Amino acid sequence: MGLTARTLPERAGAPCHTEGESGYQEAVALVGIHCSHEQIAPSALLEAVTAAEQAGFAAAMSSDHFSPWSQRQGESGFAWSWLGAALQATTLPFGVVNAPGQRYHPAIIAQAAATLAEMFPGRFWIAVGTGEASNEHITGAPWPPKGVRNARLAECVEVMRALWAGETVDHDGLVRVDRATLYTRPAQPPPVIGAAISVETAGWVGGWADGLITVNQPHDRLREMIDAFRTGGGEGKPLYLQVHVSWAPDEQEALAIAHDQWRTNVFDPPVCWDLELAEQFDARADAVQPQDVRRSVLVSSDLARHAAWLSEFGELGFDGIWVHHVGQVQRPFIEAFGEHVLPALTGSPAVSP
Repeated sequence: MGLTARTLPERAGAPCHTEGESGYQEAVALVGIHCSHEQIAPSALLEAVTAAEQAGFAAAMSSDHFSPWSQRQGESGFAWSWLGAALQATTLPFGVVNAPGQRYHPAIIAQAAATLAEMFPGRFWIAVGTGEASNEHITGAPWPPKGVRNARLAECVEVMRALWAGETVDHDGLVRVDRATLYTRPAQPPPVIGAAISVETAGWVGGWADGLITVNQPHDRLREMIDAFRTGGGEGKPLYLQVHVSWAPDEQEALAIAHDQWRTNVFDPPVCWDLELAEQFDARADAVQPQDVRRSVLVSSDLARHAAWLSEFGELGFDGIWVHHVGQVQRPFIEAFGEHVLPALTGSPAVSP
């Protein structure tokens, strides 16, 4: 089932259960793979997502970075070029996380999203957030404070939705639009999902987004975010989660992968929002120890443990979970999760964006 803007399916009713390797587990409606352009070359990422579909992943999601978080990650493929190829190469629904307003003009993002939605009906959605300086500083424009970025994002969403509705848009605010008309439009515009990592932002996006997406955090914090989103206007709208994991057959190898690739991603806002260069993230992460990464990445060599973790997120109410293995080599993770983890999480009808 495809989600459509302002007309969204309700979550399935009573959850189904299936017996996996770790015992009876809450069924997760949708389990997808996250495709990290800041870590993996586009050609290799395309191979990975096609393998993921064959392994049983039901959806995919893409980052959209100009800069990696670390020199060790070392990639910066252009998501919008890649998305067309990935949608053509698979039958999966795809989402992309994007920050319109500084690096991207909202009319251009509206055009790009409309083209993909027209070519691949019902298979594309966009998650929007206020972005990070590491990607946006390249324009040379000042990096605004968070409140201004929120207001700018709200204007961008209004502009994009107006263009998808066939309106000619003139707008003079934190973003400027001059007599823009979008001629190629899909029959149904893509859903606009609000990206949030704080309780405050989750409440705010509840008033305008077609759903919420966040990242794995402690369960109490996620419950607060869900409550804030619903109270803020998101009642009945879907909840999505990106989960960072590291798996290898050996526990120490799994931890080493996480520390090598993701130790620059353990910092809370505003640090992760405001640093500008990969070198700065690497310098800040010098003191991060391997065990420290476990607070941001679910690290285990035990596939049943990974299945249990994902099941717990389903129990919190998330309709879709996109799994991001933080290593640069994807195939062993895809095959292992396809054989041992995904079967333990099936059992309810898929709810695809």
